[in-house]
Amino acid sequence: MGMEASENFRAWGHPNIRSKHRTTLMTTRDAELTTRGDCIIAVRADKGLSDLNPRLKALIRNGGSRVAFTMEVDGIQFETRGRGDPRLTLTHPHDIVIRKSSYTCDRTLMILADKAACDIPKNIVEKLKSEDKQVEITITATL
Repeated sequence: MGMEASENFRAWGHPNIRSKHRTTLMTTRDAELTTRGDCIIAVRADKGLSDLNPRLKALIRNGGSRVAFTMEVDGIQFETRGRGDPRLTLTHPHDIVIRKSSYTCDRTLMILADKAACDIPKNIVEKLKSEDKQVEITITATL
């Protein structure tokens, strides 16, 4: 009845992770992070938006799709849910950005998300401050 696609990949923690941004949440393939990047919740990710599989991208680009971003660290999960949109290009080679607003650019995975970086529980954020902490990420789109 409904269509679904998902993709799993890994990213890593970093000592400069602050997770304080109120409207966005982001992962990046980049290894370095300054303290100004307060929306970034994981670095050294295996994938940027351009690397996601074509079936998942097609579902995300459907205006009626629901998108979920789940991260797991040491068995603790955090999930944010939002909407797909036909304007999403999903082409950025390094970054994946989740937005509470309806703003789109080549870094945007989903819009109108229900949570941002500041909503990640403190116990997870503390774990994300360790460079050797692996983060398991799952992106799922449902139509």
